[in-house]
Amino acid sequence: MPQFAITIAGKAASSAGQTIYPSVIAASIVQEAVPTQSIAIAVKENEPVLVKAVKSSTIGLQFEGEDIIYGYENVLRKLIESFPKELGVKSELEEYWVNFTLTRLFSGDFKETSAALEELNNHLVLRTYLVGYSLTIADISVWGALRGSNAAYLNIKKGHHVNLARWFRYIEANNRVSKGVDTLREELSAKKKVKSQGSNYEIGLLDTDKGVVTRFPPEPSGYLHIGHAKAAMLNQYFAQQYNGKLIIRFDDTNPTKEKQEFEDSILEDLKLLGVKGDIFSYSSDYFQQLYDYAIKMIELGKAYCDDTEQAKMRDERFNGIASARRDTSVEENLRTFKEEMTNATELGKKYCVRAKISVDSPNKALRDPVIYRCNPEPHHRTGTRWKLYPTYDFTCPIVDSIEGVTHALRTIEYRDRNDQYQWMIKTLGLRKVHIWDFSRLNFIKTLLSKRKLHWFVDQGLVWGWDDPRFPTVRGIRRRGMTIEGLKQFILAQGPSKNVVNLDWTIIWATNKKVIDPISPRHTAVFFEDAVIAKVIGASETPTSGDRPRHAKNKDLGTKKVYFGPTILLDQADAASFKDGEEITLMSWGNAIVSNIATSPTTGKILSLDLTLHLEGDFKKTEKKVTWLEKVKQNLVFVELVDFDYLITKDKLEEEDNIEDFVNKNTEFRIKAIADESVGEMEVGQIMQFERKGYYRLDSKAEGAKPAVFFCIPTGKEK
Repeated sequence: MPQFAITIAGKAASSAGQTIYPSVIAASIVQEAVPTQSIAIAVKENEPVLVKAVKSSTIGLQFEGEDIIYGYENVLRKLIESFPKELGVKSELEEYWVNFTLTRLFSGDFKETSAALEELNNHLVLRTYLVGYSLTIADISVWGALRGSNAAYLNIKKGHHVNLARWFRYIEANNRVSKGVDTLREELSAKKKVKSQGSNYEIGLLDTDKGVVTRFPPEPSGYLHIGHAKAAMLNQYFAQQYNGKLIIRFDDTNPTKEKQEFEDSILEDLKLLGVKGDIFSYSSDYFQQLYDYAIKMIELGKAYCDDTEQAKMRDERFNGIASARRDTSVEENLRTFKEEMTNATELGKKYCVRAKISVDSPNKALRDPVIYRCNPEPHHRTGTRWKLYPTYDFTCPIVDSIEGVTHALRTIEYRDRNDQYQWMIKTLGLRKVHIWDFSRLNFIKTLLSKRKLHWFVDQGLVWGWDDPRFPTVRGIRRRGMTIEGLKQFILAQGPSKNVVNLDWTIIWATNKKVIDPISPRHTAVFFEDAVIAKVIGASETPTSGDRPRHAKNKDLGTKKVYFGPTILLDQADAASFKDGEEITLMSWGNAIVSNIATSPTTGKILSLDLTLHLEGDFKKTEKKVTWLEKVKQNLVFVELVDFDYLITKDKLEEEDNIEDFVNKNTEFRIKAIADESVGEMEVGQIMQFERKGYYRLDSKAEGAKPAVFFCIPTGKEK
């Protein structure tokens, strides 16, 4: 057994410390996998393991003569691969429970964790150990994850899962586990934790010295949304970080859903995001090779043609029941595939091809997934050349391997399919590809499912894919999100695996930091119940003067402000004034309020007088209000539009009927009057109506039609 040591940031850590045994290493790594601590380990043949906690930002492992491996998941897998005997790895079942630990118990999703605990409890009804009749890495890794989770640990202690609690106490009482881990925990807890600053990009990609090639494979079946933007930017980041390459590949394997319109829009949005692939390709470029690989898989006895009705197939997969076609001969499967499915005959269209992996694997993604389907619709690139198409799960690993992808970085929703991905590559004898999962962007009351977004478009509930209520790149840009703000937000999230439902206030607050220094300031008064005020002391003939568009950014230039004896004020401002009160008219000076005329029926302010007091100190006034000269300037009629979420529930579940949670009131319009210089603005320009908020011009005034401005959230809205 080679010597090895965990190192941090390239510095070797001390190997002196507490003596424990290999089986406890896994528990310690899983349980203590926090970003503020790590473990130093040294091993020699036939000797115990020496463990010592060291303070750092991440955990890393380095074998003698090999590169450092970062991240608790990579370290755990490397140890299992290196010491299967010592760690008790005997079968795929142990691997399943290790994967269960790293995916289900570390998902960060409360509902997923609760479901995982229930599955564990049911599995342990008549079992002492998770696998077989002795302690294995399966028990160690699961126990370590549960002990390291406060929520799970308290749940077990309260006795909510009787069988799980019994098993947990039994494993905890095992001397090999308790002695080593308790000592390690004491040492770790004695060290002061260092707060992590920002996202950690040291995720421990393997084999980077051999070159790094990443890929972003969007399906041209919809517009690019914010989740896609994160995947694209992270893949580009790591390709550039290691002086590698990024492949942009359209996964165009479903002609029913795909359009040239979507492909063009995705390319345009990627360009705006600054994402530029070094290599550009299509999955359809490999249709012939994929077809040949499907034949090879059938010839190997690793795939079969199946005409089981869809609902029945779904039920059989769920319950672990083998298809009646599973043991069809290779010869018959080849005939069906080549003659019936390839030509999309009436008989062939009833069939699909399924990989022959497992009937009842605990990982349902391995239960004979579909890899080919008939579809006689013309393809937007290949026309009618093909009448059957590979699925994403079959296409992705094969094309990744063919194109030279070294690291497939993708969202955590694919985690259960990682084993399936590697099975495809191994079965076909293709080059290995490393996988790294990162969390997808989830926002409250937001849909990122293309199917659900399509539904809103098809139902006419939105204006299109660029609707400002949509989470598409075009939608949020139309709402007022800047490319720079979007980039900053996504890169700040990093490649973390933690799944959380984010609030939109976070991303809009990031955007505000970008737009505030560069947004010119203008004035608008709400049209409804606007108050006419007489300004005593003002020149009877209106005058004008130049004022800065932004008090702190002279580069934005100046705008013309008009001063005269008649001005307009917002009803809310006028209603707050008291007779004799001194106020500040912004960009003009102080004035004293008098002669407030109020409607006897509505109580609203009808008019008032203001006497200029320009020598007054604006620092001493409580109210500083915006206003508009009414007579001289060419006021611009505008419509200020704000929006609410499209759905009423924070997170829609798969079983939820989307129609039950549609928000029927999501658009709010207010008519207003704006200063003359607003008429000079161009569509897409961002500005601030002082004391009202930031806005983006969506359409200019035309005839009797007002200019339309969309309100840009700032992260402070209630």
